Amino acid sequence: MNDGDGTHTGQERRFGPLGTALVIIPTYNEAENIKAIVGRVRKAVPEAHVLVADDNSPDGTGKLADELAVEDDHVQVLHRKGKEGLGAAYLAGFHWGLEHGYGVLVEMDADGSHQPEELPRLLTALKNADLVLGSRWVPGGRVVNWPKSREFISRGGSLYSRVALDLPLRDITGGYRAFRRETLEGLGLDDVASQGYCFQVDLARRAVKAGYHVVEVPITFVERELGDSKMSRDILVEALWRVTTWGVGERVGRITARGKRAQP
Repeated sequence: MNDGDGTHTGQERRFGPLGTALVIIPTYNEAENIKAIVGRVRKAVPEAHVLVADDNSPDGTGKLADELAVEDDHVQVLHRKGKEGLGAAYLAGFHWGLEHGYGVLVEMDADGSHQPEELPRLLTALKNADLVLGSRWVPGGRVVNWPKSREFISRGGSLYSRVALDLPLRDITGGYRAFRRETLEGLGLDDVASQGYCFQVDLARRAVKAGYHVVEVPITFVERELGDSKMSRDILVEALWRVTTWGVGERVGRITARGKRAQP
């Protein structure tokens, strides 16, 4: 249920302490950005730990991350065999974080589009939630340096997903998120769609359908200044296809269930 301020509530309940946060930063050719973004995270939330999940970047991002880890015991590096996509990197990071006992797991882009200075706001909201979404499309949220065409695609993608999947969320495709460990453990990560927008939509969909308390807080999303975007037409097409398939499947399931209940 949406209570009008970006909060989606089920039954009121008490939440336990958060524990240590792990900020997962997937990288592929982010040598120009990695030092700056890790430094900003460490300054914004000094008690948090950082995991750089590098997909064997040809530009040496992984080596730079290793250097940061040597200098700072709050920084860890997960070296992956090759480029497998954003979702796959996050899933590997989630599993690593859960295995190492972290209480909060955060998704954050390496390019500075997700501002680490806003992370304390997400973590504060998580004290009374299972999942917090950094939202561009709730009151107070905004994007900076985006062309209107990209804003249209992003807003349209979230709106389509919201309607197709019957979700009370404004920014379903955004990737700045904070999860309690118990939430991730309850989402069934082994079969989550792992590509592009699909990954973010699938996690949000599962959280809402499972009855978790999901909160959206406004963020300012800043377009990257250095490096290249990883978004592609194929990722957008796959997201549209998967969301449509999920939506149709859920509606067919509800109709089938009603038919069974109506039988004498």
